[in-house]
Order: sequence, then structure tokens, then C-alpha cells
Amino acid sequence: MIDSHAHIHDKAFDEDRAEVVARARAAGVGQIVTVGCDLADSQRALDAARTYGTLASVGIHPHEAIDAPDDIAAAFAPFLADPRVVAIGETGLDYYYDHSPRDAQRRVLRAQLALARESDTPVIFHQRDAYDDFLAILREEWRPGMRGVIHCFTGDAAQAGTYVRDFGLLLGIGGVVTFKSAEGLRDAVRAVGLAPLVFETDCPYLTPVPNRGKRNEPAYVTLAAQRVAELLGVTLDDAIAHTDRNARALFRLD
Repeated sequence: MIDSHAHIHDKAFDEDRAEVVARARAAGVGQIVTVGCDLADSQRALDAARTYGTLASVGIHPHEAIDAPDDIAAAFAPFLADPRVVAIGETGLDYYYDHSPRDAQRRVLRAQLALARESDTPVIFHQRDAYDDFLAILREEWRPGMRGVIHCFTGDAAQAGTYVRDFGLLLGIGGVVTFKSAEGLRDAVRAVGLAPLVFETDCPYLTPVPNRGKRNEPAYVTLAAQRVAELLGVTLDDAIAHTDRNARALFRLD
């Protein structure tokens, strides 16, 4: 399996990072993308990828947009030269917390989309309570041939269809799909099927059932996969094979 979105460089793993990676491998997780959220965090992600044989994504999370460098393309150019860096992000809009002003979030998202276009690099998106503005920016900035994933997708079936149909985006499905309260997400998964899905953990956050209350880690990505397989009436092996193909195409791992 591929955990398409994790944060194994997070301080939550400072005491046992090697063991966490080993448990993931023992559980059949062959690759992990550890995702940066600002310049310093992106460096930590890349350092962890180099040390533990994983992959990295580098970007500026909407929470951190207020402190983004003036020239985002120049700041991230050295990262994109490293073959372990397979995506830009996570980037997007978050109007739930509003840790950064909304105009700063929009500006920084547009800058990272421009960088993705110029460098032919896929984008990992974060969108929370900002669907209309996010969609408007995608309609202006997205181009045919660009690749991306809506990380931790928790929208409804209509939103899922728009992302997939209008932009060719993938949907990252993680532990939330196992939550009792997430019937709307399960309906969206049923509506789109396996075709646009990839699996993720977003560890150390969003631990799936039955491990709620524990720190999440990449080994638990199989729990989301199992729930989706049950929803769609397919075998776990088929769910993993299909979503792994999606992840490999997204990040050009072949």
C-alpha cells in the first residue's frame, strides 16, 4: 500500500520514528509521502524522507500563509530539484480556523498552483469550509494535464463529482471514513467508486476506528482501505491495487 499523505516528520514521532516506519512496512505499506506545511516543516519532511526511505511533499499550508515568503517559487526551487519530492502542498484554503487572513491564503494558494503548472508537479490540497472560494480559484488556475488530490476529502457526493469530473482530481480517503458520524462521506465514496480514490492517514491525526484515541500512524492506512472495500463490495486486495495505481500515477512513481 501507499500512504499518500502522512506527517511522519512530526514531533509526535520523535521518540520512535524508525519503529513507526518499520511497523508500516510490516503492515504492507510500501511507501509513505510525508507532507510539509511551511518552509521549515518541508525541510524536516525531506530530511525524514532521506533518512527513512520515504517520499516528501513540500508546501505552505493555509494556516501558515501569513508567513509565506514573497517569492514562493524561488523558495521551493531547491526542494523540487530533489527526486524524493513528489508533490507541492499541502496548500489550499481553511476558513474553519482562519489562522491566516483569507486574502493571504488565496494569494499563497495561487502562487503554489502557478509553481505546480510551471514545474509539472502534482498538488496536495487542503480545503476546509472554503469550498466556493476554493472552487473559484481552481476554475481560474487549473489547466488540462495538471494532477492533484483533495487530501482528507470529507465533502458530499456533489462536491466529489465536481472535483473528479471538472478537474480530474483524486480524493484522499483516510480514517474519517470509519467514523460513525461520516455517513455523508461514505455516500460520496459510494457515488464515485474506486476510480478516483487514494488512501492516506494524515498521521498523527484522524486515527481510524477501532484505534480512536491513539496516535495515528501509517500502518493504520489499511483500516481505511478495509472500510472502503466493504462500502463498495470489493476485495481489500482490489481496493489497494486500484488506489495504489492512482497514487503511482499521481506522483509518477514509475
